[in-house]
Amino acid sequence: MLGRGIIGVPEVASNLQICKGIAVQNHSYTIADEVFARFPGYVRGVVVAHGVSNNPSPADLVALLRAAEEEVRRTVNAATIAEHPRIRAWRAAFRAFGAKPSEFRSSIEALARRATRGDLLPAINALVDIGNIVSLRHLLPAGAHAIDALTEDLWLRPATGVEVFTALDGEAVEHPVPGEVILAQGEQVLTRRWVWRQGIATLIQPGTTAVEINVDGLPPVTVAEVEGICREVAALVERFCGGRTRWEILSAQYPSMSLTEEG
Repeated sequence: MLGRGIIGVPEVASNLQICKGIAVQNHSYTIADEVFARFPGYVRGVVVAHGVSNNPSPADLVALLRAAEEEVRRTVNAATIAEHPRIRAWRAAFRAFGAKPSEFRSSIEALARRATRGDLLPAINALVDIGNIVSLRHLLPAGAHAIDALTEDLWLRPATGVEVFTALDGEAVEHPVPGEVILAQGEQVLTRRWVWRQGIATLIQPGTTAVEINVDGLPPVTVAEVEGICREVAALVERFCGGRTRWEILSAQYPSMSLTEEG
């Protein structure tokens, strides 16, 4: 295992976990070998939080979001954003599985472009805003999923093309392109094109009490940096949402983890 941290004390109830009085099924999270084989050096940090309260973002959290946007405007050249090493890495990865990066932009490229234009991100809720803050601060993808909404184990894997993706409007249904990297539970796609678009199934809601937050590192981002960002995410979640957090690093050497409190 490349990295692991835990804050707080776990409580376990048989094959369920009790999170604020809500029973949460225990599930695993695995990255398929094909992903690591095709993208050497890739790691995904996963911060798991149980017992959180996902309230509207207070003023000091919104201030952190505005500061992160301002830092991007100060340090990133809008005219050459596609050539920034951390953006270029994702554009190359998208090309590798057949997605045109000019048509399908990674979440961090979309956020960074919006920031450089001076468009303010809306404050959505504390957990979503924490993900956006961390993404902008470090120029890498950081996305969250409600694990109290899961019904099956999570897999980051190449799509076969038979899976189903339901967009955020709850109506538009799509099938992924065979070979694109997806996050899925069974045949239900939770995120298309790796770090492009999230569906409705595990959307972070005001009532979300258990969450996993992904921190994605493609070279030149290092494992040590992803570990540090996971610590940062855990601290922000506990500060603004409470609960109990821990984190692990999924890698070619350690491709699977539990989403329970104790791991």
